[in-house]
Amino acid sequence: MNWYVAKIIFRITTDNVNASQFDEHLRLIEAASFEEALLKARILGITEEDQHIHDQPKTARWEFVNVAEVIPIREIRDGMELYSQIHETAEAKSYIHRVHQKALALQLNPTER
Repeated sequence: MNWYVAKIIFRITTDNVNASQFDEHLRLIEAASFEEALLKARILGITEEDQHIHDQPKTARWEFVNVAEVIPIREIRDGMELYSQIHETAEAKSYIHRVHQKALALQLNPTER
């Protein structure tokens, strides 16, 4: 068996909200082949479509879009890179501030992940 990282994309829709939101999940998949890993990732996406009712009449839905990537993991070792993504923004200070805020939250609440 082999290990893969799959990026599964969901579209989040909420009543009365016009903005588009997408939730990207990185999932660890064990499979005999790339094709099997892709199929397992798609099945995960389909079975994890969800709908949450928050405050009436507001409803949020997670709609499976598709599997965007399947990356084989050749070996597992401490500190290895599983995934990377480049973010481009015109607001560098704002982005760096958000990263520092997330890091601080991890330090203050290590069990709430």
